[in-house]
Amino acid sequence: MSLKNVRLEVMNFLEKDIESLIEKYLIPIEKIWQPTDFLPNSEENTFFEEVREIRELSKELPYDFWVVLVGDMITEEALPTYESWLMDVEGVNQMDRENPWAKWVRHWTAEENRHGDVLNKYLYLSGRVNMKEIEKTTQYLIADGFDIGTDRDPYKNFVYTSFQELATYISHNRVAKIARKAGNKQLAKMCKIVAGDEMRHHNAYSEFVERIFKVDPSQMMMAFHYMMKQKITMPAHFLRESGNKISTAFEEFSNTAQRIGVYTSNDYVEILEKLITRWEIDKITNLTDEAEKARDYLMKLPARMYRLADRIKIPENSFQFKWVEPAIIK
Repeated sequence: MSLKNVRLEVMNFLEKDIESLIEKYLIPIEKIWQPTDFLPNSEENTFFEEVREIRELSKELPYDFWVVLVGDMITEEALPTYESWLMDVEGVNQMDRENPWAKWVRHWTAEENRHGDVLNKYLYLSGRVNMKEIEKTTQYLIADGFDIGTDRDPYKNFVYTSFQELATYISHNRVAKIARKAGNKQLAKMCKIVAGDEMRHHNAYSEFVERIFKVDPSQMMMAFHYMMKQKITMPAHFLRESGNKISTAFEEFSNTAQRIGVYTSNDYVEILEKLITRWEIDKITNLTDEAEKARDYLMKLPARMYRLADRIKIPENSFQFKWVEPAIIK
């Protein structure tokens, strides 16, 4: 049987548990938070007063902070790309409305959709950023698409989402801490609750991988090895500003995030370590010789990557993004 057919068989086998996992990891729409819970109510007479407060508090946050918040928001707003990608994974039948995997993707997307909404509206009200340039970058990111190196393979995709959801948790959580330290409790609470969603989603995708390890350990190990050897590509890897076909925007955004400690190369390695521990890679049995070699590679990889991370030099000076104009940030 081909690898593709084996993966499809495993996905079909796991379908029976997806409804219960949706209940375990996703929150009913009537109970979950909505963006308006954290933003001024335009129906109230206090709306303009609350907007003024947002604008005043926003003045306390520096240029690099706004670059990172904008980059995080744009990444969240590119959600249509992520949903269409996951809907094309082997075993996800979007033509069948009742297909459990398709249902998971739709419900996960519905939760993720709120993140871009709340951050976008906050940035608009803050008066600290150039919204038109941000909107252009968002449209470019969606129009350009992305390639995360997983093809339609569910095993590789679930390694990717397990990693990426934890990375976004770290980023939003650190942004929340910086905002709170600057006295912006409203923004801190907003980013903190977004981070909480990302952690739930990380736990869900990690459980998908755990369940696959139980039924197809060797091929799941090979998929994990493949993804870490080629490195996890961030979803906003093709980020670009208006007027630039080839852009260093993602690299500069990453430098900014590392410079202020929101997401660093060490965080990348720590996520890998967490996944190795979570999936108990060292204890998995019944592996083929090839999968055993893949496991050995994975177990040694964090130490090697920490050595590389220590050599990375981050520019001290901030890159000038069109999203945030220094004249605005005083």
